[in-house]
Amino acid sequence: MKKPLALYLHIPFCEHKCIYCDFYSIIKQDRFGEYTAAIIKELEYYSQLYHIQFYIKTIFFGGGTPSLLPINFFERIVNSIYKNFEIDENYEFTIEANPNSANDKLQNYKRLGVNRISFGVQSFNKKDLEFITRIHNKNQAIKSVYQAYETGFENISIDLIFNLPTQSLKTIKKNLEIAISLPIKHISYYSLILENGTQLYSQVLKGKVKLKDENFDLKLYEYIIDCLESNGFIQYEVSNFAKSGYQCEHNKIYWHYGDYLGIGSSAHSFVNNERFWNYRNLTKYIESVNQKGNSIKSKEVLTKKQNYVEYLMLSLRSDGLDLNKLKDYSYNENKFEQFNKYLNELIKLGLIVFVNEKYKLTKRGYPVADKIIELLL
Repeated sequence: MKKPLALYLHIPFCEHKCIYCDFYSIIKQDRFGEYTAAIIKELEYYSQLYHIQFYIKTIFFGGGTPSLLPINFFERIVNSIYKNFEIDENYEFTIEANPNSANDKLQNYKRLGVNRISFGVQSFNKKDLEFITRIHNKNQAIKSVYQAYETGFENISIDLIFNLPTQSLKTIKKNLEIAISLPIKHISYYSLILENGTQLYSQVLKGKVKLKDENFDLKLYEYIIDCLESNGFIQYEVSNFAKSGYQCEHNKIYWHYGDYLGIGSSAHSFVNNERFWNYRNLTKYIESVNQKGNSIKSKEVLTKKQNYVEYLMLSLRSDGLDLNKLKDYSYNENKFEQFNKYLNELIKLGLIVFVNEKYKLTKRGYPVADKIIELLL
């Protein structure tokens, strides 16, 4: 019987590199054709390996800014997916977009089978947007959401960031007020993470920017959880909230330790307990695919201990830890017995609850998820 597979395609092109972004992206946009041809060649390569064993459950175009890709190149890639793989009849097909970059392509996205769109809004506040060097404004973000909705996209998501140096609780309240008023079904609300190598990292090191402390971050996060849940957005992962029936199926495959295939420069894959990842450099990626059909830079087969650690971490951060599954990965029985004692203590503290045969973080547990996971490991 075929197994479900999540298909991710990385489109690295951007109009502008934001100061906080650590994802692989490039500003040059003169290699659309070459890159599209390489992606199609890579899809064909993996189709030969996996089409008998897997069917595609979800498709996700991420970046970069996938909506910058001209529609003729996007269509060629999509047609190649449909040609080379079996697609589940209830598939989820997401494309990430920056406000304004997808407006003239929305009808074509619908025609080609896209049924979910995720806008990188980040904030509706002018100071926030200027600080993180976004190139859209509040009105453009709102307009793009409504345009997608009016085009027929029912499943719309937006990304937001909190704990920026420019933010206050008042800013967050206003962002949430606007977000909740929009015709969206999903919100990813991330705390600002300082990534090595980014422009923001350099500014912080030089003392030009001072970040908010952990207590302020926690205060904002708790307010966000309460506000979204009281407005019908259910928290189903540390940073993700959705209306009932609109959880991101693609990301759930990652969090449920399922199989996923990454196509494109810097893309990562996890298939049949083997992790492998592509070259991060665009030129190296294209050259490698043209030479051998793939662009694998390195790979590893996960050990039982790695399985244990990753399943524990991913499941607890999302919809709950199944103890029977964890036992399958257990590499140290004495450690597992001690683990049960910790779980019971966490339940007494109100940080974890046992529901539907799973151990799940509570509203109090989510803000300290990393510390809980560290303790359990």
